[in-house]
Amino acid sequence: MNAVRMLGAVTVGVLLSACVTINVYFPAAAAERAADRIIDDVWGEQAGKPAEEAQPQTRLGRTVLVAVLEVLVPSAHAQADLDISSPSIERITASMSRRHDGLKPYYESGAVGQTGDGLVAVRDAGAVPLKDRAEVNTLVQQENADRNALYREIALANGHPEWEADIRATFARRGGCRRSRSPAARSRGEQRRTEARRPPGAERAAAEGW
Repeated sequence: MNAVRMLGAVTVGVLLSACVTINVYFPAAAAERAADRIIDDVWGEQAGKPAEEAQPQTRLGRTVLVAVLEVLVPSAHAQADLDISSPSIERITASMSRRHDGLKPYYESGAVGQTGDGLVAVRDAGAVPLKDRAEVNTLVQQENADRNALYREIALANGHPEWEADIRATFARRGGCRRSRSPAARSRGEQRRTEARRPPGAERAAAEGW
C-alpha cells in the first residue's frame, strides 16, 4: 500500500512539473499572432495574410484542440496570448506607424528592405535620389532603434526578458513572409523572372535603355 501511495505521489509530482514546464516554453503561436497584429497596425494594411487564415476548417480543428488542452491542462493556456498593450509598446508602434509612410516608397522600390534579424537596411542606395539619402539613412536608424526597443519591451511586458531573441526572430519571419506577398513584392518578383528569361542581347539592350 505504501508503495502504491508513493507511486501515486511521484506520478502527481511529474504531472505538476510538466504543467509548470509548459509555462516556460516560448509561446510561438501567440508570438505570431502578436507580430501579425502589430505589423498590420504599423503598415496599415493586410499585406498578404498567411495561407492558414484562409482555411476555416483548419482553424476550427485547432480551436477544438486548444479547447481540449485547456480542459486537460489548464496551465497550458497561461501564455496563450502575449501582452502587447503596455504604454511603452503602444508608444513605439505609434512612432513606427508614423514613420512607415516615409519608408514605404523605399520598401516598394527595393531601396530599403528587411534584414534577417528583424531590422531594416538600405539595400540599394542608387535607388534613392542623392538629395534624399541622408533622410533615408536617418529613417532607417530610427526604425531600427524602435524595432530593437519593441522586441525588448514585448519580452519585458510578458515577464520573460529571455524571450527577446525569439520575439525578434518571429517578427523577422512574419514580416518577411507578409511583405513577400505584397503586390509590390510580387511585381518585383515577376520582373526578375521576366529578365531571367531574356536572351543575353535583350537583357543588355534593356540595361542600356533600349
